[in-house]
Order: sequence, then C-alpha cells, then structure tokens
Amino acid sequence: MFRIRFHGRGGQGMKTASRMLGTAFFLEGFEVQDAPRYGAERRGAPIFAYVRAARKPINERGVVAHPDLVIVADDSLVGVPAAGVMQGVGEHTVLLINSHETAETWQRRLNARCRLMVLPAGEEVEDRAELPYVGAACAGAAARLVGVIGRDTLARAIAEELGHLGEAVVSENLARALGAFDAMQSQAGGVEEGPEPAAVGYQPPDWVDLPFEDARAAAPSIHAAATSVEVRTGLWRTLRPVIDYDRCSGCWWVCSTFCPDGAIRVTDEQRPDIDYDHCKGCMVCVAVCPPHAIEAVPEHRAQAEDEARGDSV
Repeated sequence: MFRIRFHGRGGQGMKTASRMLGTAFFLEGFEVQDAPRYGAERRGAPIFAYVRAARKPINERGVVAHPDLVIVADDSLVGVPAAGVMQGVGEHTVLLINSHETAETWQRRLNARCRLMVLPAGEEVEDRAELPYVGAACAGAAARLVGVIGRDTLARAIAEELGHLGEAVVSENLARALGAFDAMQSQAGGVEEGPEPAAVGYQPPDWVDLPFEDARAAAPSIHAAATSVEVRTGLWRTLRPVIDYDRCSGCWWVCSTFCPDGAIRVTDEQRPDIDYDHCKGCMVCVAVCPPHAIEAVPEHRAQAEDEARGDSV
C-alpha cells in the first residue's frame, strides 16, 4: 500500500492535490482513500492531506502515521513542530520539499535518515498562501515518484477534479502538474509501497503514567502573585528535550529566547540548562537548535534512564 502525506498551508491547494492524486490512482485501478486534516481553519494555517492507495481493499483508517512519501509544498513548515512534517518519517520514507534550497542543505539541516529530494520551487510570492498552482505541482511530482501513474492518467485526473472551474484553470494546473511530473523523471518509481501492519507482535501505544496525588498537594491554594514556580508544569510533558552538550555550540540565546515558558536558563559556563520542573515539552527548542544538539526523548524512557542512574527530575 502507498501511504502519502501532503503538507502545506491553507490556500495552497493540499486538499485538491490529494484529490487529484487519489483520482489518478483510482483511474489506474487502485482502491483509494484521500482526505484533508485541518487545524485552525484559516488561510495560511498549517494543514495536511493524506492518500492511501492499494490493489486490494484498504482496512486502515485515520491519518497516515508512517508515510512512504511526504511532500512539503511550503518549506517554511519544516521547522514548525505543530505542522508535523517529520512525524513518522523513517529510513523507508521519501521526503520531497518544494524549495529554493538544495537537497544537501536540507539534509544537513534536518539530519534526517530518510531519502530527501527537492522539487525546484517556482517564483516567490509575498503571501505564502498564494504560491501559484503549487498543489498541482505536488500532485504531479507524487504521481511520478510512485511510478504507477501514467502521464495521460494524471492529465485525465486533473481534468476530472478541476473541470468545473473552467478550461483556463485546468490548463494552468495541468501545465504545472505535468512540469513537475517530468522534472522528477530521474526519480520515477523511487517511492516503494509500505508493508502491511503485522497482526502479531503488536506494540501498544506508549502511555505516560501520571502520578495520583492528594488534592492538597496537586491543587495548591495560591494567594499571592509570583508563586507560579510552585506549579510543576513539567508533569504535563510527554516528550522531554535533552541537550547533547558535546554537540551544543553555546548559542544559548536561540533556545533560551524561543522557550515560551522561560524554562531554559544559562549557566555560568554559557551553556543552556533546562528546568524540567517547568518545561512542558513543547519541543520548540528542538526545532530551533541550529546544531541539532537537542533531542526529543519520550518522557517514560527518560524517566527510566533517570531511575537507572539514580537521578530524579
């Protein structure tokens, strides 16, 4: 089964891209699912759409958690944790970014294990939500990468999905889609179908056990200002940012400035230090760290490592 995610911003046509690709798969004889997922339903907000395609009935439901192909229409989303661009990306995944930067630049920035490619971006615009016909370009590139959709089939799918908008709109989108289709010729078929989930060896979700405390301890009465330090908001955390000081370059003003809760202080040695009592695990520091010295570690794993060392957080 092919599992594909499109990431973009509201107004860039990611929902339409998934429909065009889904229709093209269908015309090639595949069973298909395609659907968008919105957060804040407004122009410019991060959204994604996903497509599943298989030669037999599809029993999976919900968002694609482990994609075979991730296409990013707007490269400004890559560093936004809430956009979830890198969620579930592994060695098997192909990551295609619509960008003016090179693949080598992105590989260095992300330090990702996946296969990374760049779809050369077109003209730049002031409003990122108005990238012209970027959805069609993403659909065309995806069709070429999966290697099972013909050029004529892609053109037919675009005509079916956009025909009600008029010949001029179809023509513009078709030109961008076929241009991207041709641009990815050297990578045709580079995306492989992911395996079916196994019925045995099922791994249950990782849960974080929150300690139960007496209400007098868990819900203190605060009668004066500046006492929020007593509220250990770190208990909300499911992911813990951990600094690798061997890689840390000492640019503490980046992570400490971006931390929304002021939970990163600077030591006398000019190194960042995380206050885990009040770090909520938003992972903003992980996203903005220039040398990628901060890793997101599941809280339950970090706690187990603390116990093994005899530490407490």
